[in-house]
Amino acid sequence: MKEGFTIIEQLKLPSDFNALVDVENLVDRVCTGLGVQEDAYGNVLVAVTEAVNNAIQHGNEMNKELFVDVAVGDKSEEFCFSIKDEGKGFKFDDLPDPTSPDNLLKESGRGIFLMRNLADDVIYDGIGNSVNIYFVK
Repeated sequence: MKEGFTIIEQLKLPSDFNALVDVENLVDRVCTGLGVQEDAYGNVLVAVTEAVNNAIQHGNEMNKELFVDVAVGDKSEEFCFSIKDEGKGFKFDDLPDPTSPDNLLKESGRGIFLMRNLADDVIYDGIGNSVNIYFVK
């Protein structure tokens, strides 16, 4: 997370899709508490749940002994959701374009594209097992 953010919420989630309910509740609580506009709420919800879904499925490979950490940071003009899994990471700078004709019919590969288009900034850290998703208030 960038400098200057104050952590206002944290969750430690099992690598289980049932935990997405906790993420949805967190997003709702944070957006309500920060006064996020209703039309922006959907963008936050989709981007954050997609990041947690990726952490569970691809990062931790559904291993229920591994966890996903979610932290929410607040700053005067923006807020951030930080999602970190215990996986080995991936090359986040070398992703296929999901809008390419070769990829249009593939069933996966659009999550990060969605996150980048719904958030104001998406920054991966280290080996690619940690992502920070920023939204302007």
